[in-house]
Amino acid sequence: MTEDEFDLFYAAAYPRLVGQLYALTGDYAESQDVVQEAFVRAWDRRSSVLNGDRAPEAWIRTVAHRLAMSRWRRARHWWELVRGESTPRSAPEPSPDHVALVTALRRLPEAQRTAIVLHHLCDLSVEQIAAETGAAAGTVKARLSRGRTALAAHLASEETHPTEEACV
Repeated sequence: MTEDEFDLFYAAAYPRLVGQLYALTGDYAESQDVVQEAFVRAWDRRSSVLNGDRAPEAWIRTVAHRLAMSRWRRARHWWELVRGESTPRSAPEPSPDHVALVTALRRLPEAQRTAIVLHHLCDLSVEQIAAETGAAAGTVKARLSRGRTALAAHLASEETHPTEEACV
């Protein structure tokens, strides 16, 4: 990939990746930092990452996600040391809808769950999901279709028969 091609790729992918990492971290400045760092690492490895059969945006998203998680862990550990806390503080209770959705997603096979999350949360196209997962586009479409059907059935059963897990 030439420098001009990299610039075009950066201009197209950067806003998407920042938006996805912002949804993950809840911190816009942090998401910008980790995506920028991931692009720097991609540039340093451009001969292997940005050329060939690999999906460079998927590679950068993975690196940025790992950087964000690593920074979050270090910040949490530092905060615990500063405050003298050895046990983490409690988080607010999730809403019943959130619990039902997570429960329903966990019931799906991993391939269907991955396709649904990448398509609906990360706004990836079927072709992008196929490139990222190594599956054929038709397989991704089938996983999305079957996953949506199964997810709807699981959510409908949660509404009629809530489990103890969903009531927590």
